[in-house]
Amino acid sequence: MLAIKSQRMGYRKREPFYTLLDRFLDLVKSQPGKPFILFEDEVYTYQDVDKQSTKVARALKECVRLEEGDTVALFLGNEPCFVWLWLGLVKLGCAAAMLNIHIRSKSLLHCFTCSGAKVLIAAAELQGAVEEVLPVLQEQGVRVFILSEACDTPGMESLLGRIREASDQPLSPQVRSKVTINSPVFYFYTSGTTGITVVLRRKFSASKFWDDCRKYNVTVIQYIGETMRYLCNTPKRDDDKHHVVRRAIGNGIRADVWTTFLERFGNVNIKEFYAASDGNFSLINYVGKVGAVGRVNFIHKRTFPYALLKYDMEREELVRTSDDLCIEVPKGETGLLVSKITDIAPFAGYSGNPEQTERKRLRDVFERGDVYFNSGDLLRIDMDGFIYFQDRVGDTFRWKGENVATTEVSDILTTMASIQDANVYGVRVPGHEGRIGMAAVMLRDGAQFDCTEAFVHTANYLPSYARPRFIRIQKTLELTGTFKQIKAKLVEEGFVPAKIQEPLFFLDEEKKSYIPLTQDIYESILSGNVKL
Repeated sequence: MLAIKSQRMGYRKREPFYTLLDRFLDLVKSQPGKPFILFEDEVYTYQDVDKQSTKVARALKECVRLEEGDTVALFLGNEPCFVWLWLGLVKLGCAAAMLNIHIRSKSLLHCFTCSGAKVLIAAAELQGAVEEVLPVLQEQGVRVFILSEACDTPGMESLLGRIREASDQPLSPQVRSKVTINSPVFYFYTSGTTGITVVLRRKFSASKFWDDCRKYNVTVIQYIGETMRYLCNTPKRDDDKHHVVRRAIGNGIRADVWTTFLERFGNVNIKEFYAASDGNFSLINYVGKVGAVGRVNFIHKRTFPYALLKYDMEREELVRTSDDLCIEVPKGETGLLVSKITDIAPFAGYSGNPEQTERKRLRDVFERGDVYFNSGDLLRIDMDGFIYFQDRVGDTFRWKGENVATTEVSDILTTMASIQDANVYGVRVPGHEGRIGMAAVMLRDGAQFDCTEAFVHTANYLPSYARPRFIRIQKTLELTGTFKQIKAKLVEEGFVPAKIQEPLFFLDEEKKSYIPLTQDIYESILSGNVKL
């Protein structure tokens, strides 16, 4: 980790500034014919991607008149075109805002607006999602391009023909001459290689994963915790260990899944890490200790100071001394991870949201005037110095490998005519990684909970991973003295029918409705007969 940081510091001091694009272009020169992307039955070399990205840059510069420093939003899935669209923008000194293809309506507009983009490029299969918000985009003066040969929708333009007809002759570096270490290269919203050839698939398939690894002779795989669980849940095969994968890098794998994975698929070197896309700190488990995300290292901690602070789960706030300073927990206890903001470990904040940026800065931690980044994560250090991720706090939880913002889900629910207020939180489900969405809602006076309406509403306005799978009807929502919603007791009670006397509903995908959660359905969920 320190060697990587040292290398990065060296790049920062080079004149002129050495960018990601410069690194890519150096590789194009040294290995033009080497495969860069393997996708289905197609192979794209470094030179192929270089030329395609140049065509993209020229097409966008000519038809959109992009200037250095502009931002373009990309709304498309896993395909080679995504790579050269992004590289094409970098060649113009522009940033790309990478939109999650699952978001719709209000969420899509919010993410687009945050980036400050004035251009949107979308995949042909996502044209319908863009059309839903097109009137608002037109009001904002946004130009919308669809990756198709033709487009008949007023307000949208086709882009593929323009890219195909553009020249692939290199652009002058002068078009991006103002790029510095502080220039944004992309904006991203969810949890997100190095010069290994990259193998892409449009959508993750657990049943075909190892066949793809064998087909392309994959040696390194990237994962999130759910990925590994899905693989372990596939039917066993005689060739489970017949592959050349030697390393897996990622985060979020449970200790039991880790052990099962190694037993079934062989001696794969798992490198579990901890990091946040918005944070200034990271850890990696070099030694392979099952379940750990890293280990305390004196030099690392001195260079990038961090601490685990005492946190009151009931009140959802840090515990402070009479001098209003924070308390570091001892080994063996769980605490809130914070990392000091320094020149070496800066915190850039959130684009267009200074209030949220300030909320992540924790001040006066150990002495007056110090500033730390609040990770929002609870970790624990054991007596041997190994560090383990425990849970998340606050207004975010993870499900299906995605971050779910509880306030966003709550805002969507309260736009229903029958719901006055909603308290959204994540609850654990045995055998599943992360937490599944649940909401306690208070109905308006005289209103009834319409199960079908609730299903249609959440399906229209929320991505599948963010839709509350359980809804609990309450007469009132409990608040703290400072009017914050109390979640701890609700999380503890979960979705157990025996603990909840109030109406309790379960989202049934087949019936396209919320249905009463009975004891039989509850037991079927625990046994895995009902898929979540």
